Amino acid sequence: MSEFYIQLYSPHGLIRAQEPEIGRDKDTGGQVKYVLELLENLSRHPQVRKVDLLTRRIADKRVSSSYENEIETVNEKARIIRISCGGNSYRPKETLWEHLDEFIDKTLRFIEQESDVPDVVHGHYADGNYLASQVSEIYGIPFIATGHSLGRNKKAILLAEGMSEEKINEKFNMERRIRTEEEVLRSADIFVVSTQHIIDSQYRQYENFRAAKFEVIPPGVTPETFYPFYRLDMPSFNMSVEQEQALYRINSDIDRFLFQPNKPLILSIGRA
Repeated sequence: MSEFYIQLYSPHGLIRAQEPEIGRDKDTGGQVKYVLELLENLSRHPQVRKVDLLTRRIADKRVSSSYENEIETVNEKARIIRISCGGNSYRPKETLWEHLDEFIDKTLRFIEQESDVPDVVHGHYADGNYLASQVSEIYGIPFIATGHSLGRNKKAILLAEGMSEEKINEKFNMERRIRTEEEVLRSADIFVVSTQHIIDSQYRQYENFRAAKFEVIPPGVTPETFYPFYRLDMPSFNMSVEQEQALYRINSDIDRFLFQPNKPLILSIGRA
């Protein structure tokens, strides 16, 4: 059985495994949660020998010093690797584009130092997909892409709100983002999306839409966190879903007639 070394790329935002600061700012949101959970779950897979999440190293007094650590061990198979680029300050993602080639150069140096070339790379968002696509091309390895959100869709919304095209490009580096997204649609070996609706409603706006190799992977769920409410009243022994539902319905019906349902049951049988 083959064992894979996977690299995930998500350069923007504040990423750490311990107490992630989800929601701290616009760049540290759902994508950060997504890549951290992907990192951990991939590390549990028996065919994965190692998985690294590569993000940007930040040494800025405005944020925690934990983002300065070049390597953060998550578990015995998973790490967060922080690569320096564009100085030390924490930057909005729109300002990172001109520094991504520096990120690539230092990533190649890291790979050579480790003497361990990944078997597959997986990019996230346009910036992470750019990084992963370049590493894929250099080493001739498979490239998986996930968009998370799309530039053409955001541009259409901003135009509808009255922002000029010139201002959109100036503020969000939109031309570079859309150009990268077009190239990634063509070059990725697999393009992961969560629903067919996203393909039909958003990706059809792109010229390279038909060249993309889409794979619909619906979002998962953590059963330890999200479960049917009636399980709170269930006994500790294992039951099937059908048994749980039946017991809940029975208890609900009985409780309507009991003033003190927690007391022991008294069975009274009489004869007329």
